[in-house]
Amino acid sequence: MGINGKKILVTGADGFIGSHLVEGLLDKGCQVRAFVFYNSFNSWGWLDTLPKDILDKLDVFAGDIRDPNGVRNAMQGAEMVFHLAALIGIPFSYYSPDSYIDTNIKGTLNVLQAARDTRCEKALITSTSEVYGTAQYVPIDENHPFQGQSPYSATKIGADRIAESFYRSFKTPVTIVRPFNTYGPRQSARAVIPTIITQLLSGTEEIKLGSLHPTRDFNYVKDTVNGFIAIAESDKTIGEEINISSQQEISIGQLAREIIDQINPRATIISEDTRIRPEKSEVERLLGSNEKICRLTEWQPEYTLKQGIQKTIDWFRDEGNLRRYKWDVYNV
Repeated sequence: MGINGKKILVTGADGFIGSHLVEGLLDKGCQVRAFVFYNSFNSWGWLDTLPKDILDKLDVFAGDIRDPNGVRNAMQGAEMVFHLAALIGIPFSYYSPDSYIDTNIKGTLNVLQAARDTRCEKALITSTSEVYGTAQYVPIDENHPFQGQSPYSATKIGADRIAESFYRSFKTPVTIVRPFNTYGPRQSARAVIPTIITQLLSGTEEIKLGSLHPTRDFNYVKDTVNGFIAIAESDKTIGEEINISSQQEISIGQLAREIIDQINPRATIISEDTRIRPEKSEVERLLGSNEKICRLTEWQPEYTLKQGIQKTIDWFRDEGNLRRYKWDVYNV
């Protein structure tokens, strides 16, 4: 199924992955409606940083994913929806779990209801590798058990299962897209890679982090976006849950050393208790299988971790970009 010329709604278009996905869809010739979070500043998030010629191609819809009426209005005329709007910070979910239920579960329900009512051709619901919890076996394929090790991951499990139920109960053309840890330009400071880079570029030689031993499977954001698009274009993906993963793992400590070596080899690492997750909440190991996405689509990862990190560092070296980050404040 080609997507050139398709009318597509992207929720969470103002966010990190969403803004990159908007660019990727425009490059494919899609007509994109960007659903952004309404606010009194009239901010469109990361979309505000895009060139005017790109913004001029967008239909921007300001609303709230928790509002079913607004979501239904945004869905009018859309042939596909890529649902990325979510609360994603794990530490913040310890403080405010109610807001995660309202946004991640009820927000997803609103998208599914609207997709069903408008009979859209495909609804891609964004999941997260956090739904798997600590790996019980590796590489983690889509049959791996789920384990809610944080309120955030529990709400994403709930959202995924509601999405599955709409496919099974109403034949809504749903695909659950499950990226492993995505990084790159525009990522929020609550994620580990921007945390390391911004501290280093600020000139400090003591990098403050949480646990250093857990491992993660990192995707450069362009690979993640290409994965979303490949899944949308395939005729084999409806009703499926599909990982987007590099099928490579690295510990947080090793990752930090890789970034330190590229910016300031003299820097050292300090593990702070305030940044460490509760013991039973920490996901110790994530290493995803990408066999399914490679089998059902033509997707292949294009960036090595070293290449992606270098591109990310280059973006942060721009003073205008770095200024957006409060490197000396722990962002939960």
